[in-house]
Amino acid sequence: MKRIFLGVTGASGAAYAATALRAMTDADCEVGLCVSRSGAHVISHEILRAGRQAPADPDAVVREFVTRSGAAAGQVTVLGLDDLTAPFASGSSLAPAALICPCSGSTMAAIAHGTGRNLIQRCADVMLKERRTLVLMTRETPLSLIHIENMAAVTRAGAIVMPASPGFYHHPTDVSDLVDFMVGKALDHLGVPHGLLARWGEDGGMPPPEDPTKGMR
Repeated sequence: MKRIFLGVTGASGAAYAATALRAMTDADCEVGLCVSRSGAHVISHEILRAGRQAPADPDAVVREFVTRSGAAAGQVTVLGLDDLTAPFASGSSLAPAALICPCSGSTMAAIAHGTGRNLIQRCADVMLKERRTLVLMTRETPLSLIHIENMAAVTRAGAIVMPASPGFYHHPTDVSDLVDFMVGKALDHLGVPHGLLARWGEDGGMPPPEDPTKGMR
C-alpha cells in the first residue's frame, strides 16, 4: 500500500479534501490524515452540517469525516496536529508524497519560510528536504504579493503549487465535477491511480481540432 500524508487546513474547500481522501482509499493507499483545528471547523461548516447540527468537538468532526470516506478499517490513521512523534515528521519514514488540501495562506507561508510548528507544516518540510513529492492545493483569491512570493519560494524548494482553479473542457454539470477535476490533477502528481477526470483528447475530454484540410482532398 502506498503511504500518503493528507493535511487539511483552514481554507475553504473541504470538499477537495473529502474527495481526495475517498480517492486515496479507493486506490488502496494507506493515508496519514492530519486536520488543523481551523480545518475541522471548515469541514464541520461545509460538509457535515448539511441541514443538521454538526459535531462541535474537532475530534468528532474528523472521525465523522473519515467515516464518510468509506475507508476500510486501518486504511486511515488520524494524526494529532501537535504530534511531532508521528512517522511523517521524519525523513526516515520513507513516505513518498504529501498533499495539503486545501492549503491556507498561513500554512504556505510557514512552509515557505521553514517555520513549521505543527505536523502538517513539519511533514511538508520533510517532503522538501528529502526531495519527495509535495502538492499544495491553495484556495485563496485574489492573491496578494505575499501569497505570490510564498508560492514562488515553495516552488523553488520543490513543491508543486496547485491553485484550486478547475478546467471546464470536460463539460462539468455540477460542483462535484469541478472538485473531481482538481483532485484528479493532484493525484496525478502523487502517483495515485484514479478515474476522476476526463483527459484532454480522450475519455470525453476536449477532442483534437478538426483537420483544416478536411474537404480539400
